[in-house]
Amino acid sequence: MEPPSALPRGGRVPWQELLLAVSLLTFWNPPTTAQVTVELVPPNAAEGKDVLLRVHNLPVNLLGFGWFKGETVEPRSEIVSYAADSQEITPGLAHSGRETLYHNGSLLFQNINLEDTGYYTVRILKRNFQIEIVTRRLRVYRESPTGLPVGTNVGIAIGVLVGGALVAALGYLLVRVKTGRYDERPTQPGDSRSHLPGECGQ
Repeated sequence: MEPPSALPRGGRVPWQELLLAVSLLTFWNPPTTAQVTVELVPPNAAEGKDVLLRVHNLPVNLLGFGWFKGETVEPRSEIVSYAADSQEITPGLAHSGRETLYHNGSLLFQNINLEDTGYYTVRILKRNFQIEIVTRRLRVYRESPTGLPVGTNVGIAIGVLVGGALVAALGYLLVRVKTGRYDERPTQPGDSRSHLPGECGQ
C-alpha cells in the first residue's frame, strides 16, 4: 500500500489530468457562430434615395428568412420571404413593389419616402428549427435643395443669427470701452452729461 504522499502510478497528479481534460474540451469545442446583424447603407436615408438593409453573418444552415415591416413578425406585415431549398422569393402583403431581396438576406429599398420610416425585422429560420430575429430602425429625412436635411439647415440658420448677434454685441462693447463710455448711462435732454468733453453748458 502506498503512503498518502506518494504520487499515483504514471507520475501524474490529479490536477494535471484535470488540466489535460479541460484542454481537450476546449480544443474540440466548435467555435460559436457570429450573431446576425443588420447595417443600414447609407446610415441616414434621404427621401427619394435608395437604402440597403445589409445582413451580416447569415447562418449557413439556413431554411429561409423573411423581412417584416414593424417589430413583430405577422403575416400581414411580411414584406418578402425566401426559401433556401427552392431559392424561391415570395412577396408578402406589405410588399410595395420597391423592395428587392437578395440571397444573402439583404433588403434593398428604392425611392424611399417619409412613410417608410420605422422598424424593420428579419426573421431567420435555421435547419435545427432555431429562429433568430433582428430588428433595425430606418429613419428617412426630407432633403432640402442644399442637399442637407431640413433640420440641419434650420440649425445652421439659427447658428448664423446667434453668431451675428454676438459679434454685434462684442463690437458695440469694444467701441464703448475704446471711447471711455462703457460706464455711462444713457443721457437725458438737458443733462450736463449730454455735452461732449470740453464743451461748456449753454
